[in-house]
Amino acid sequence: MKTKKDSHSRLGDFTTDTRVLIVASIAIIVGTASVAAAVALINLIRLATNIAYFGRFSLADVGPSQSPFGLWVVLIPVAGSLLIGLIARYGSEKIRGHGIPEAIEAILLGQSKLSLKVAILKPLSSAIAIGTGGPFGAEGPIIMTGGAIGSLIAQMLPVSDNERKTLLVAGAAAGMTAVFGTPIAAIMLAVELLLFEWSPRSFIPVAVAAIVAGVERSLLHMPSPLFAFDGSVAVSVLQLGGWVLIGVMAGLLSGILTQMVYACEDGFLKLPIHWMWWPLLGGLVVGLGGLVDPRALGVGYDNIASMLEGNTLAQAALLLLVVKAIIWSVALGSGTSGGVLAPLLIMGGAMGAALSGFLPQAPSGFWPLLAMAATMGGTMRSPLTATFFAVELTGNTHVLLPLIAACGAAHLTTVLLMKRSILTEKIARRGHHIVREYRIDPFALRRVNEVMTTPVESVPASMTLHAAAAFLTSPQATHPSFPVVDASNHVLGVIDPPAILRWRRAGKHRKTPLGELLAGAKITLAYPDEYLESLADRLSLVNVAHLPVVSRSDNRLIGYIGWKDLMRVRAKLQMEDRHRTSIFRKAPASRTAPAGSVAPAPPTRAIMDTTRIVDKS
Repeated sequence: MKTKKDSHSRLGDFTTDTRVLIVASIAIIVGTASVAAAVALINLIRLATNIAYFGRFSLADVGPSQSPFGLWVVLIPVAGSLLIGLIARYGSEKIRGHGIPEAIEAILLGQSKLSLKVAILKPLSSAIAIGTGGPFGAEGPIIMTGGAIGSLIAQMLPVSDNERKTLLVAGAAAGMTAVFGTPIAAIMLAVELLLFEWSPRSFIPVAVAAIVAGVERSLLHMPSPLFAFDGSVAVSVLQLGGWVLIGVMAGLLSGILTQMVYACEDGFLKLPIHWMWWPLLGGLVVGLGGLVDPRALGVGYDNIASMLEGNTLAQAALLLLVVKAIIWSVALGSGTSGGVLAPLLIMGGAMGAALSGFLPQAPSGFWPLLAMAATMGGTMRSPLTATFFAVELTGNTHVLLPLIAACGAAHLTTVLLMKRSILTEKIARRGHHIVREYRIDPFALRRVNEVMTTPVESVPASMTLHAAAAFLTSPQATHPSFPVVDASNHVLGVIDPPAILRWRRAGKHRKTPLGELLAGAKITLAYPDEYLESLADRLSLVNVAHLPVVSRSDNRLIGYIGWKDLMRVRAKLQMEDRHRTSIFRKAPASRTAPAGSVAPAPPTRAIMDTTRIVDKS
């Protein structure tokens, strides 16, 4: 006899098995390949910048603002954008955009499959866009490229769709780690934005890829932290108010920037020209913006460093914010190729630098740092990613509390103000809705014995086919199907009107007992200690609406369960979300029944008649 302890021994916190070791091993290869792609992308951007703005073949780390070409630099972004349009039109349209929405769409809708063409053309087009002055970062393209590498490697191996998704995200996390040196933030980005689950089977391979990328990045002597900052503040109520205020301001800025991007996209959609030419118009705006403030062109990492060092004056920061926001939103709305993360850091940091004089006293660069992280967290709806990203970028753990306060405030602001983020809005415009609230499925917490119907109304095996047909079509029948049991209460099968029709059409005699008709039939059963999650899968697999529940010890019928019972669990969960109580709320006064009257009985849940149906034919 199986005990309750035996049934519990089959259950665990996770369903992950040793297969995760194989996927994690593949993730090592994916991580290494993504690091190589990231290094190639960085060098491509530098090469494109040197060719476009200096007329030389070099990998020197220089910015567009140092170009000697004077007013002619206005045409450089136009030429680069024209190339992007041609690549998108005749190469792959998937290179358009900033990469992360495309990765999400591939995960949710495309079985996590990305093509070799995307893996090649995305970094190439991004390098051209950024190298010719596009106000973008390299993180979106490398996330898309790393994801494509992970997907391609997975497509060559016998893996499941879920494992392919994990390897796609592992490549994206490794690519982000290689560019910024932020493995923890890359893992958090995967959890908050890309995986759409939280389980060891996906977390472990992604973490392995990010760690491998972090180690290999160090072996290549790439700078870490990228923007060192050692400032900190004493914790106080006044400082807390400043942290929350800068977070709210960053949330408002996030909303404005998101609206600007999609307003520009809507404007381009109204143009009477092919979308291939849109980036060219966006490039013209970028070129003109570069004349107003050359610092707004390109990746702009030097701007981030300057703000964290406290070398950016409020007036200059405000000008950078306005120009960067305009050219970035127009260029991104035109459908060119580039990322959003670095621009968000620059625009948020510029806002922080402009507001520093109105906030509590703090070290130079402190408020720009908080504004950078909060703007990123609010715009991408990923507060933990933004918090750890800022810590790893600066190598400063002392600002962890202010960062999470600011990012949390920004996240709350944008959640209340906007239905979708800058990342999910693009997907929604393509007709797909994404829910980013991760909850434990109530089916994973409820057992069959908590919701099954008991006692059970059943029919005996001795009932004839004719009597069963009359019983099922009777107005007194309470259910469309009933379990059939023998004298020992063992289940022989389930009858319903379609089964009766099949037997009648097959020529079975009307006096044939149900036990004879069900002899040798395959029976699908449920057990009282199993969870509804597995039961729901079984109901779908065998395409039935109800299942008999039997005891594991003697296989006797003890309950009956169907889809209606499962839906009742979800209805109860929704009611728990809506129902509000308070310890201060007074209970409604009880009404005293008049003398001599009978108080009404409390409502009860109706149960099935326990009387066994007897064949009276």
